[in-house]
Amino acid sequence: MTSHPRALSASIDPVRLDRLAEVAVKVGLQLQPGQDLVMTAPVAALPLVRRIVEHAYKAGAGLVTPFLSDEEVTLARFRHGREESFDRAAGWLYEGMGKAFSANAARLAIAGDNPMLLAGEDSAKVSRANKANSMAYQPALEKIAGFDINWNIVSYPNPSWAKVMFPDDEEDVAVAKLAEAIFAASRVNTDDPVTAWAEHNAALRTRTVWLNGKAFAALRFTGPGTDLTVGLADGHEWHGGASTAKNGITCNPNIPTEEVFTTPHALRVDGHVGSTKPLSYQGTLIDEISVRFEAGRIVEAKASKGLNVLEKVLDTDEGARRLGEVALVPHSSPISQSGLLFFNTLFDENAASHIALGQCYSKCFRNGATMTPDEIAAAGGNKSFIHIDWMIGSGAIDVDGVHADGTAEPVMRKGEWV
Repeated sequence: MTSHPRALSASIDPVRLDRLAEVAVKVGLQLQPGQDLVMTAPVAALPLVRRIVEHAYKAGAGLVTPFLSDEEVTLARFRHGREESFDRAAGWLYEGMGKAFSANAARLAIAGDNPMLLAGEDSAKVSRANKANSMAYQPALEKIAGFDINWNIVSYPNPSWAKVMFPDDEEDVAVAKLAEAIFAASRVNTDDPVTAWAEHNAALRTRTVWLNGKAFAALRFTGPGTDLTVGLADGHEWHGGASTAKNGITCNPNIPTEEVFTTPHALRVDGHVGSTKPLSYQGTLIDEISVRFEAGRIVEAKASKGLNVLEKVLDTDEGARRLGEVALVPHSSPISQSGLLFFNTLFDENAASHIALGQCYSKCFRNGATMTPDEIAAAGGNKSFIHIDWMIGSGAIDVDGVHADGTAEPVMRKGEWV
């Protein structure tokens, strides 16, 4: 058998791709000598996988184990799989990942799948498969959402993703455009991206220190189609950029990132809010979302597109109709100013302030590292099989911080920090 290595597209700058791999290991993970690494990626991202593995071993990694997915393999399941198979998932695999994370393995995911891959498939099968996968993934997700370990997500300009973003361009042109957008947002366009990330983290740290000092009881978002009060969890803590995991390693979970975020109180969200950007979810574009909250729970939901998928998401479990995250992002963020819709939450959430349905992050509590699940729930933290971000910020949205006595203080005006 002859082996044909996957070549790097001529549309992708190899120098900046290598810088992205270096940033993933040195900034995203801060991988430690002897630490194992579990990595997932689409097979199209193999050029980046190889570079990350090289940088990981140069940093002293113990064992690097990549798992690759393939779009044609995924489609084959939905087109030819047995009906009952859509209620199953590879729990054995996620149990193994959970054990690896319990042994302090780091986690890295490369995003880049075609966001519209399942758009033409049976939505009921997609929903069932997602629910089964979410339930099976819990042993691994708990270690990630609980920030037990250092983890990171970066992206690769997969041609199928590029064509979704730039449908009128030839594939090589589309890939070049997406690669440039990824490199710019990931801050690898400079000669010293590690230093650039240190400066960016310091700026985000200034925001979190200010917000933690204020200790607001709630945030109020107002603007066209929006009047939403998001109560904040008791003992909440704001984070952004680099954070220290429970294993003592400081990492940047998301590359890129422009947000500062914390945990809402699951029972103290009231009012109505409209989305300001479409949500791309498992092959469906959910647009013009409008929901109404009462006592923390979504009691009414509308959307001009994808409403049936949104309703299935909201019915995933009890926590799916409640919030697990609220995040502030200035309208002037580089991703927002690019004017691009990435169809990828990792990027699109960094273009606007947003909220997330579902699971909260335990690290967003002052004593989160030592709190039990019952203590997190008592403080207002939400629990769910899902965590789905969608954008509610824009240049027309104001944000006020509400103190415990009911007085308000400006935080953002027209999408910008006051």
